[in-house]
Amino acid sequence: MNLPYDWSPLSRRAFLASQATGIGSIALASLLQTGASANEQPAAAPGKKAKSVICLFQHGGPSQMDLFDPKPELQKWHGKPYPGGNLEIHFDKQAGNVLGSPYKFNKHGQCGMDLCELLPHTGSIADDICLVRSMSTESVDHEAALRLIHSGKLMAGMPAWGSWVVYALGTENANLPAYVVLGDPGGLPVDGEKNWSSGWLPAVYQGTMFRAGPSPVFNLQPPEGTKLSAREKQLRLLETLNRQHLRKHPENTELAARISNFETAARMQTAVPDVLDLSQETAATREMYGLNRPESEEYGKRCLLARRLIERGVRFVQLFMSGQPWDTHSKNAESLKGLCARTDQPSAALVKDLKQRGLLEDTIVMWTGEFGRLPVSQGADGRDHNRHAFSLWIAGGGFKPGYVHGATDDFGYASVQDVVNVHDLHATLLHRLGLDHHRLTHPNDGREASLTDAEVTKAQINSKLLA
Repeated sequence: MNLPYDWSPLSRRAFLASQATGIGSIALASLLQTGASANEQPAAAPGKKAKSVICLFQHGGPSQMDLFDPKPELQKWHGKPYPGGNLEIHFDKQAGNVLGSPYKFNKHGQCGMDLCELLPHTGSIADDICLVRSMSTESVDHEAALRLIHSGKLMAGMPAWGSWVVYALGTENANLPAYVVLGDPGGLPVDGEKNWSSGWLPAVYQGTMFRAGPSPVFNLQPPEGTKLSAREKQLRLLETLNRQHLRKHPENTELAARISNFETAARMQTAVPDVLDLSQETAATREMYGLNRPESEEYGKRCLLARRLIERGVRFVQLFMSGQPWDTHSKNAESLKGLCARTDQPSAALVKDLKQRGLLEDTIVMWTGEFGRLPVSQGADGRDHNRHAFSLWIAGGGFKPGYVHGATDDFGYASVQDVVNVHDLHATLLHRLGLDHHRLTHPNDGREASLTDAEVTKAQINSKLLA
């Protein structure tokens, strides 16, 4: 058998890619429903592995020096010209003097982690999180930086890392999508659905969006008055017709994905209403997530729903925010206060809840944006984009708890110690999921492409972040 690419040894995925008959596409369409063993996929990490991911993504670029990375020098030089040399400034005509943080920092946990006073609930999980203060990225443009942190590439059309994860690991629940996106009722984030696109991976691996409101998944309910037995016959007939059509077009992965989604949707008719029913949770749990507070209720519901999805075997869940609310070009202090009131309690509650249910060691929870902010003001009280330094935190999944990694310079402008770039972050995340970022590949444009493309980016697993 002649293979179109140099696959050695011959894997199941290579076999599927090489076939011109319907069997390859049919198997592909059903891959996520049956689940794929990590041992059959490109895997490497020995020992216990994380099984799932929840990504709490903060569009816009949260200010690291105001939230996670205290800088006394900012306070000393507040209102004075920046003394540290040239800055890479996005909106250079609006650049001002050094802008000190308006908020105090307090120590939390046995580890003594310094966090902003706006994050008391995150402070309560300080001993459970790995705080990375030395992140760096490659662009100060929102869209490019978003593409990089989601897909490992600056250009559009690449697969999101969530798609890579479900491509490799499949799902543990055939009644729910493997990759779920929990949308903001205010609308889509910047760059929209590109944030969870499967790119040139088969379309079956893209994120499935659950919208806010009474109908999270459109057209999920059967027509009124339809008997269950009649509905089952309709679905069986539809499946037969779909499979016949697919056999005539085996090369069409979009068609295979559509058919697979139809079949998943049929099973979701009973699974989704159950997972969305938050009345099953105790009053104490709902209060822990902040559902009793108007400022945190909406985000808290989505964090609680993320836990319920992971609990039921969903592999990858992402929460997004409408637009890019952390993009504090003006009213930085006021904006941060409102955003932390919205997200701090639910984010921390998610980690606590997973931990008390014995799920945290198997689940990676990551809180991050696409880049950071500058140490000088933009206008009167804003901060411009900064690609040279930002902070994020990770809990569970084998990451080192109660640990602060890396450091920035005295003004928080650039990461200078134990720097972690986005490619290294991706390699480390995949490693904790039992996946070798060198071997997790898929053919594209005549080559074996991957999330990190390590031969170009030199991406490496950062063992210091791991327990």
